[in-house]
Amino acid sequence: MWAVVGLGNPGDEYSSTRHNAGFLFILHLARAWDVKLKGKRLLAKTGDVMHGGEKVLLAVPQTFMNRSGLSVRAVLKAHELETDNLLVVYDDLDIPLGEIRIRKQGSAGTHKGMKSIVQEIGTTRFPRIRLGIGPLPSGADAAAYVLAPFKKTEKARFEESLAAARSALEMILIGEIDRAMSLHNRRMPAI
Repeated sequence: MWAVVGLGNPGDEYSSTRHNAGFLFILHLARAWDVKLKGKRLLAKTGDVMHGGEKVLLAVPQTFMNRSGLSVRAVLKAHELETDNLLVVYDDLDIPLGEIRIRKQGSAGTHKGMKSIVQEIGTTRFPRIRLGIGPLPSGADAAAYVLAPFKKTEKARFEESLAAARSALEMILIGEIDRAMSLHNRRMPAI
């Protein structure tokens, strides 16, 4: 079994913001795989599905970004999962919009949701997909930028990253994370 957790903030005021890229990915998957996300069990809205011969739990924490680790810890404990079978999807300001980066493990960097997860589960050894939302415009405040909605002109590029992340996830679920990294950890042409 896999747990795929998308990070973001609950509430309508955050629903289409850049910082909710992880939530938006899980909603994209839920539509594609016909999964209903419901409840607040495990401090998250969850839904599960059999996909490619694997049971997959989709989760969007309802704890707000800075406390995401509480939900992730609850999910792992309830399903007796090792962190090797946890995949976290989240926004990254240092990656250009439309690009993704896949890693088998690594530091939390400056991302507060990831810092919370690492603190709560006690390891950085879990795969992740980072969805590019950058670059930060010159002179812009980072907090205000990530909490703003995508502009109409950015939506198509962001949708491309969701499709790429879904392709990468499907490879990861069948044990092909190296192939996913090779195919998707690339720079896209500037627009």
